[in-house]
Amino acid sequence: MIPQDFVPHIDAVRQGYLDGDFTPRELVSHLIAKADQYAQKNIWIRRLSEEELEPYLLRLESGSAEELPLYGVPFAVKDNMDIEGIPTTAACPKFSYVAQESAFVVQKLVAAGAIPLGKTNMDQFATGLVGTRSPEPWGPCQNAFDGEVISGGSSSGSAVAVSLGLASFSLGTDTAGSGRVPAMLNNIYGLKPTRGVFGMSGVVPACRTLDCPSVFALCVADAEKLFAVLACKDPKDSYARANPFSNSQRFFGEPANAPVIGVPKPEQLEFFGEQSAAELFRAALKDWQALGATVVEVDFEPLLRAAKLLYEGPWVAERYAAIESMLEQQPDAIHEVVRGIIETAAAKDAVAAFKAEYKLQEYRVYAEKLFEEVDFLLSPTAPRSYLIAELLANPVELNSNMGYYTNYMNLLDLCGLAIPAGFMANGIPFGITMVAPRFREMSLLNHALAWERLKKLPMGATSQVHNTNKAYNTISNTQRIQVAVCGAHLSGMPLNWQLQERGATLVTQTRTSNNYRFYALKGGPVKRPGLVRDERDGDSILVEVWSVPESEFGSFVAAIPYPLGIGKLELENGSWVSGFVCEGLAVNDAEDITSLGSWRKYLESI
Repeated sequence: MIPQDFVPHIDAVRQGYLDGDFTPRELVSHLIAKADQYAQKNIWIRRLSEEELEPYLLRLESGSAEELPLYGVPFAVKDNMDIEGIPTTAACPKFSYVAQESAFVVQKLVAAGAIPLGKTNMDQFATGLVGTRSPEPWGPCQNAFDGEVISGGSSSGSAVAVSLGLASFSLGTDTAGSGRVPAMLNNIYGLKPTRGVFGMSGVVPACRTLDCPSVFALCVADAEKLFAVLACKDPKDSYARANPFSNSQRFFGEPANAPVIGVPKPEQLEFFGEQSAAELFRAALKDWQALGATVVEVDFEPLLRAAKLLYEGPWVAERYAAIESMLEQQPDAIHEVVRGIIETAAAKDAVAAFKAEYKLQEYRVYAEKLFEEVDFLLSPTAPRSYLIAELLANPVELNSNMGYYTNYMNLLDLCGLAIPAGFMANGIPFGITMVAPRFREMSLLNHALAWERLKKLPMGATSQVHNTNKAYNTISNTQRIQVAVCGAHLSGMPLNWQLQERGATLVTQTRTSNNYRFYALKGGPVKRPGLVRDERDGDSILVEVWSVPESEFGSFVAAIPYPLGIGKLELENGSWVSGFVCEGLAVNDAEDITSLGSWRKYLESI
C-alpha cells in the first residue's frame, strides 16, 4: 500500500517501480483518491477518466521501468495545452475544443513514459499572475498552504497539484512569470526555459512571440530530467530554437565555479509592505555567500522599464490577436478582468509598436553587457503574497505587483529558475529566481543543486526534504582532463567555442618549459600554430590550460585536423598535461615564430 504522505518526485516513483513496491496502475489509483480530498482547492479543470487513462497504463504494462526515463511518472497539464481526445478550454468554457493530437511537449513526455492525469486550472487565456481569473464552474485556485491565499498564476492548478503531491511534475506556460510566481507561492521549483527551446505547437498562445512552456518540479534533479526530455526542437513551431551542445543535460552535476551574482540595488527592491519577505531575501544572499558566491549590486532599473512594456506597451496586442474572434463574437464569455486588459490593445498602433521596440533594444543591449559582469542575476520571485479576497477587490494593481520581478525576462530573451527560499510570516512560501542569458539552463540548475543541499527545505506542501547525492564544486580528477592550448583555441580566439560548448573551464594561463619551438603553419582556412618539442634549442611558449569534461574529450580530439594532435606538454613548473603538438614534418616549410613567445603576439605582428 502506498503511504498517504508519499511524495512522488521522479526518483521516488521510479525506485518504487524497480523495487516492486507498486505499479503505475496502483500509483495512479492512489493519486486519484488523494486528489478527491482537495476538490475544494479548484486545482483541476478536467481529470482524465479511468477509460482515458487506460491506453497509457496498458502501454507501460508491456514494458519496464528500465526502458523509459519517465516510466510511469504521473504529471499534470495546464489547460491551454492539448492532450489528444481531451477538451482544451484555456479556462473559458465557450472556447473549448477537443484536441486532435497532443501538444508537442506532451507528446515528448508521453513518449518518455509519463502519464498525463488531467488538465489544470489557470488564469483565463494565461492572462494573470494570481490564479483568481478563472470563471465558473471552476473559480479561483487556492494556495496549497492556505485556502484563503492566492496560488499564483496563470499556471495556478499546475503548481498546486505538484505541491500537494498529486503529480510528480506539471506543465505550465510562462509569458510574464506564470511559470515562476506559482512555484514560489507553493514551495516548488519553476523552470522557465529560453524561448523556443520547449516547443509551442499545440499550446493556446497568449503572446506568441514571447510564450514558452515551463515545468514545475519538486527538486532540482527532477527539473533537469524534464529539461533533458523537453529541450528538443519542435518542427511545427516556427519560433522553435535548437538547444546548443553547451547547454546539454550531460553537463548536469559538473562542478560549477563560485558564481558572481548580480542583485538589485537596495532602493530598487520592492516588497509592498511584506517585511518578512525582505528579511528572507537578505538571508538568501548570505546563504549564497556561504556557498562561495560573490554578490554585487547592479542597476535593475532598465530591466524594470523593460518589464512595463509587456502590459503598458504594444505587446498586449498579441493577446488580442490570440483570441480576436472570441473578443469580437462572444466578449461576454471572457472573464471581465481579462477582457478589460486585452481590450486596451485597441489603443495601440504600429507607431507605438516600433517606438517600444526601439526602447526594448536598448534594454537588450544593457542586459548583454550586464551578463558579461555576472554569472546570473538573483531577485525575489515575487514581492509577497495576497489573499484571494484582496485580489478580487483590486485585481489589476495587485496582479501588477506580483509581476514586479518577472515581466522583463522573455522580452530580453533570458531564462530563469525559481527556487524555494523559506516561509514568510504568514506561513506562505517565499522564493528567489536565478536569471541568466538564453541557453544557460544547465548552469542555473548546477548552481541550484548547491542551494538545495544547503537549505534542505521541504518539498512542496510536505515536511519531507529532498536529499541529493550530486556533487557541487567537487569532482574527481578522473572526470576532467586538463588540456593546454596555444593557438586558435585560446580565450577569444576563433576556435575557443569548441572548448566552451563542451563545458570546459579555464584553469590558468602559463608557459611551457624551455623545450619547444613554435611555428605558424601554412594552409587552412584558419591560421594554425605548430608546437614541437626541441630539448636542444627550445624556448618557453605561452599556453592556456583548460579543464575538459572527460566525456567530451574524445569528440574534442576527433575534431583536430592533421598535422596537429594531442600529446603531452611539459609546463614551466615541471608538470605534464595533455596539449596540442604538431607532426615534425609539417614545420619544414612553416614560419618559425618561437622568438615571439605566443600566438597572440604573432597575430599582432602580421
